[in-house]
Amino acid sequence: MNPSAPLDPLRIDGRLWFNRGEKGYLGGKRIELLEQIEATGSISQAAKAANLSYKAAWDAVDAMNNLSERPLVKRAAGGAGGGGTQLTDFGREMLHVWRRMQHEYERFLAQVSQGIEGFDDIDKLLKAIAMKTSARNQFRGRITRVEKGAVNGSLQLDIGDGQTITATLTHDSIDELQLAVGKTAIALIKASFVLLTPDPDTRISARNRLTGTISALVPGAVNCDVKLSLPGNRTLGAVITNESAEALGLAVGQPCTALIKASHVIIAVD
Repeated sequence: MNPSAPLDPLRIDGRLWFNRGEKGYLGGKRIELLEQIEATGSISQAAKAANLSYKAAWDAVDAMNNLSERPLVKRAAGGAGGGGTQLTDFGREMLHVWRRMQHEYERFLAQVSQGIEGFDDIDKLLKAIAMKTSARNQFRGRITRVEKGAVNGSLQLDIGDGQTITATLTHDSIDELQLAVGKTAIALIKASFVLLTPDPDTRISARNRLTGTISALVPGAVNCDVKLSLPGNRTLGAVITNESAEALGLAVGQPCTALIKASHVIIAVD
């Protein structure tokens, strides 16, 4: 498994907009443009810094001035070539008010994220999605059992909708990953490790049985790529030989059970 680079913590973000009726007044690029006008005193330099064309910059200024009770931007006399443009006193006041409210808005969003139940789980889910691995099947769940035997240990992961996955791990792996009941983890399963059978009662030593419906079956030159739709809108991928697919009579829409040995399940944590 090739872990992805560490990700920054998830946070709710947003940019404040002041509107007049249905029309945008102050926010986004317009605030950036006003800030650059204040810094440079030039509409052309401000437009360049804000990555706007000269015309788009003046269009934005005209729109803001038209929506405002007093002008925000004025052109000083004799300002040729776009120079001599500056904020009015009212423009500086409105920019200051917007900055203060944006700061308070960001504080509010931070408080919202802290108050959302399961927000940390959303962050972990996004990290799991971003994780790079050669295993096509990734199932996130909560650990419901951890047992240590004489040589190895086992772990049971509840992935929801009545489905569980059992993995066999060494004692060192259990300790190093700090695996414990109640902790979330991710089960990684290579598609080539998945056995398929149309008979859910097949007697076999594989401890994991995930039953669903075949949603796709794509034969290749040698192997067949099979996708199994599981409860909870999950999908399990399997790769079997074309001969096996034909011998089992597999077809799209047919109920099917995936069999996976516990030793073929890799466990990862956030």
